[in-house]
Amino acid sequence: MAFNIVLVEPEIPPNTGNIARTCAATGTRLHLIKPLGYSLEDKYLKRAGLDYWKYVDLKIHNSLKEFLKENTGSKMFFSTTKGDTLYTDVCYENNCYILFGKETAGLPKWLLDTYPERNIRIPMSKETEERSLNLANSANIILYEALRQTGFKGLF
Repeated sequence: MAFNIVLVEPEIPPNTGNIARTCAATGTRLHLIKPLGYSLEDKYLKRAGLDYWKYVDLKIHNSLKEFLKENTGSKMFFSTTKGDTLYTDVCYENNCYILFGKETAGLPKWLLDTYPERNIRIPMSKETEERSLNLANSANIILYEALRQTGFKGLF
């Protein structure tokens, strides 16, 4: 397993479905942290993931605190519009975790404040300073940078 994408309390089924497709195509494990804003049986979630779901290495966690405890010592990055470090300025390693918050609120402030050195961001125009990119687009951008840095190992 090369990387781990972690969605903390995702709310929009098509975003999760699209990210699942990317995870399947890249051999990336997908972690979903409850509560989810939808059922895993949601037709929009399944439609967005198409027939890729059978290739997704999916792990579900009951809470963010449980996830963090289970993965203590692992290298993690937190995607946020509030980060100071560009996503291209960190070194990704195999098995690291890239966390994304729910669409309406992002990652919890306590998490970002506890580990400010792990906060990464995608640059955006000043005019959209209070906005963010679509969750699936953001996950894809950052994951493919991590894959690029590691030589797209295992992909062709």
